[in-house]
Amino acid sequence: MTGPSDTLVLRDLTKIFRIKTGSFRHADLRAVDDVSVSITPGRTLAVVGESGSGKTTLARLILRLIDPTGGSIRLEGTDITRMKGAALEDMRGRMQIVFQDPYDSLSPWQTVGRTVAEPLILHENMSMQDATEPVARMLERVGLSPEHARRYPHELSGGQAQRVGIARAMITNPALVVLDEPTSSLDMSVQSQILLLLQSLQEERNISYLFISHDLTVVRYIAHDLAVMYLGKVVESGPAAEVFASPRHPYTEALLKAAPRPDPHYKTDHVHLLGEQPSALDRAPGCPLYGRCPIAEDVCADTPQELVEIEAGHRVACWKRT
Repeated sequence: MTGPSDTLVLRDLTKIFRIKTGSFRHADLRAVDDVSVSITPGRTLAVVGESGSGKTTLARLILRLIDPTGGSIRLEGTDITRMKGAALEDMRGRMQIVFQDPYDSLSPWQTVGRTVAEPLILHENMSMQDATEPVARMLERVGLSPEHARRYPHELSGGQAQRVGIARAMITNPALVVLDEPTSSLDMSVQSQILLLLQSLQEERNISYLFISHDLTVVRYIAHDLAVMYLGKVVESGPAAEVFASPRHPYTEALLKAAPRPDPHYKTDHVHLLGEQPSALDRAPGCPLYGRCPIAEDVCADTPQELVEIEAGHRVACWKRT
């Protein structure tokens, strides 16, 4: 269920890449396949799945770094699906990203102050001089000092560099921030600090987060809602606490039960998927998990599995579990 106040609404969002498979042959790779999700203000939607599931492509579509093949993207009620040029640039200040590797995302030739000021210069037509004060305030808000504005990325620790990335993303007070594995390159103690910072900024500014991660421990901690992707499709979605407590799709079960727990006495009946994840080019016309699923039947190979609501907000794309 979505409403006019939703920060982000995706409807049947699809991205097909035309892949060359031989000298005169091509095939369609459906990297994102009819994805429909929404995020309300102040909430975090986590998107999880194996490598190749389509998480990063989904984020690039939302940020309009690549064009969708089909479907729609609405940000704060505005359709940005086909938006171009100056109109799109005007919207970019309302959506920002924090990258996985803080050092790779920062220019080694720019000071911290210039890096954090860049969105204000681009989207609010500020001069560097006018941006000095808001940059200093933003640096203090993320746990750095105004003096850090004169430093370069190589002078920062990993945690400090990620705080700079967060400051840059938050400086325009965006409605939506995409968090692409924002803590995976940090050690455990710094991870917790960064997560607490992100939570406090969200509560303070009512920001929506799209949180991409493979670390289910982190997702369990930070997410309000969860979307599980497999080969470009969302196979289960709903309130994070409910999906973690009662996963219904076989892929979700396998994903959650394979996640390590910090408890040496924890035991689980592991759900074994068969074989390896296939290429998206070789996907069955029906359920994408067919061929690996331990409860699959012949009908699953040819019958598309639609997301069905089994409880309020909890949807599953598996006819045997609905």
